[in-house]
Amino acid sequence: MNVRRRHISGVAIAVACALGLTGLTSCTTDSAAAAGAGQFDVVASFYPMAFLAERIGGGHVHVTSLTKPGQEPHDLEVSVRQRVRLEEADAVLYLKGLQPTVDEVVAQSEARTKIDAAALTTLERHGTEVGGHAAEHDGDDHGHDHGETAGKDPHIWLDPVKYAEVARGVGAAFEKADPKHAADYRRNTAALVGELGELDTRFREGLAGTGSKVFITTHAAFGYLAERYGLTEEAVSGLDPESEPSVNRVKDLETMARADGVTTVFYETLVSDRTARTIAKDAGLRTDVLDPIEGITDSSRGTDYFSVQEANLKALQTALGAK
Repeated sequence: MNVRRRHISGVAIAVACALGLTGLTSCTTDSAAAAGAGQFDVVASFYPMAFLAERIGGGHVHVTSLTKPGQEPHDLEVSVRQRVRLEEADAVLYLKGLQPTVDEVVAQSEARTKIDAAALTTLERHGTEVGGHAAEHDGDDHGHDHGETAGKDPHIWLDPVKYAEVARGVGAAFEKADPKHAADYRRNTAALVGELGELDTRFREGLAGTGSKVFITTHAAFGYLAERYGLTEEAVSGLDPESEPSVNRVKDLETMARADGVTTVFYETLVSDRTARTIAKDAGLRTDVLDPIEGITDSSRGTDYFSVQEANLKALQTALGAK
């Protein structure tokens, strides 16, 4: 009965698209095709979730991402066709608190299995300053809404240790939802967690002997990574990559850069580098890319999560004067 109602809903939306009754331009054919026969059909909210699903599921899963390569995930608007895909999927894997529209659609959907990555690890509240300097302000509350994830930093995948925690939870959810392939999911999860452990070791050793511990980013995405490896992230803007910094914040960053020997202002590939270049020019600093890995594009310094993280490590080592 439930499956039939979802099917009718999909047909109704398809007809509405054909007749132009939805008022949306998103009724064109989506890149997501129907899952292959016998595959576990997973809809992922954006790249880090899709990567987990593909690595853990292997050949047993068909994965569709709601966020296309090159699309800024924070501002995603879920199309009608994508809503249909989500309803018909065996599982949806998302990160509550990162994409408000996705959170809303998932809450309203009747997807058979809903996997919230935010519930598989511990989230923290981070402001524009995270790490060593932030310890001076431990009494400060960087968030204002004390809801389950509101005001908390969702960028957990940039910390290999937290990402491994999420991977274990996703693997367990796949085993429960598709028990026929549980042994393979368990094996694939263990392999992925092992790789993330090796990546953690490379970051820990590679950042242990740096001349400076402070780095500047335009987007406060690297708070968990900074805390994990004893660094301080000073972000121009907050968790929202499109937010504009205040004049006072820019002045404070320029003063801090001189005091702490900062050499580089980092920007990312999916957001304009204008602010980073302006601050760098005024303070006499370099610019470089530190990729939050929210999507893989032709401009990414790597082809998947691991290769981009390796590029991030090298960029941090250069900027911080690693020995």
